[in-house]
Amino acid sequence: GLGDTGANIRATWSGIRAVIVIGTRCKKPADVPAALTPHLKPTQDAIGKIRAARLDRAYDWHVKAVVEMLQSVSWVVMSAPPAPTSFVKETVGSTDFWANKIRKEYRGKDDKQIDFCDKLKALILDLAAYVKEHHLSGLSWNPRGVELTDAVVADVAAAAAAAPAPAAVPAKAAGAGGGGMVNIMAELAKKKTQDGSSAATGLKKVTKDMQTWRKEFKKDSVGDGLAEKAAAVSLGASAPPAVAAKAKGPKARGPPVFQYQDRGFKWCIENQTKDTNPNGLLNLEVKDPKQQAYVYNCEGATVQITGKIKSIVLDKCTRCNLVFDTAISACEIVNCKSVQIQVKNTCPSFSIDKTDGCLVYLSKESIPNTTFVTSKSSEMNVSWPDENDE
Repeated sequence: GLGDTGANIRATWSGIRAVIVIGTRCKKPADVPAALTPHLKPTQDAIGKIRAARLDRAYDWHVKAVVEMLQSVSWVVMSAPPAPTSFVKETVGSTDFWANKIRKEYRGKDDKQIDFCDKLKALILDLAAYVKEHHLSGLSWNPRGVELTDAVVADVAAAAAAAPAPAAVPAKAAGAGGGGMVNIMAELAKKKTQDGSSAATGLKKVTKDMQTWRKEFKKDSVGDGLAEKAAAVSLGASAPPAVAAKAKGPKARGPPVFQYQDRGFKWCIENQTKDTNPNGLLNLEVKDPKQQAYVYNCEGATVQITGKIKSIVLDKCTRCNLVFDTAISACEIVNCKSVQIQVKNTCPSFSIDKTDGCLVYLSKESIPNTTFVTSKSSEMNVSWPDENDE
């Protein structure tokens, strides 16, 4: 058979239980794996005995499946990421590799062998559920505990083994009504002295006017508070700074930017308004078709781009106008409101995303080849000239 394999498996789990008990009593060390190495020696010795066991070759697959299953106990030295639960679940595959050989060999011949394989898998899944509930990001430690150097795994294991089983809770006597209140009254009766004093002696009775949870008293308190505030205002008292109303003003806008960046061949046009340029018009002359234009956070401005440009992005702009000759790649409109775009020559693609209010004027040349891609936008319109150029 499997010889002492069962005893060694039990010793492995007892060693891990001792480590978990240490975690409940000790503070977390700086280096968890190094600090736990001496405390894991009983577990490592037990697994080593299983590996070194000289058993009948008929149980070779069984031993290998058990060894793969016991790899799951290494979760005690892990910390997220990855989650220890994921590590435990990964051992199911390696265990099933050998367990499936056992199932194939004994299916329909010996149900105990099949049950053995099922128990191994159930053990891993139960361990994963336990780790997920109590040790989600790694072994739990006691921040108010002692230093790990003061803990001795042998003593902890012995104490855990010698701990008596919890006593069964006595069943409630049939017909004993009252539940917890009966026990409370019994305790008070025990503490009653000869002169009639008890634990409740000297306690004052709570009358209705003391019960602040009542609705009628809440209304009164609210009314009193409002009256006090009204009186303070009538006396000219200023409101506390915490509740003082903040004056609503225009949103802060950064300084206007109009510059070319060599890295990326990009023109940056930011924070432009109708007041930052003559007549609210900003002209950009493009001489290299590799260049791009990025227009960001503008309001009420008109941007005119002459020449052939690679692409244009209009981002977070409000009530802005964009006029350009040719875009080689595309024109993108993102997070904008009430914008108008006009292409004089060609633009193969327009992308409109998260925009409310967008009017695109197409030229005759761009009508056959222009496509539109829209997402999460509204109030979009397209205009193009008819045969009479109207």
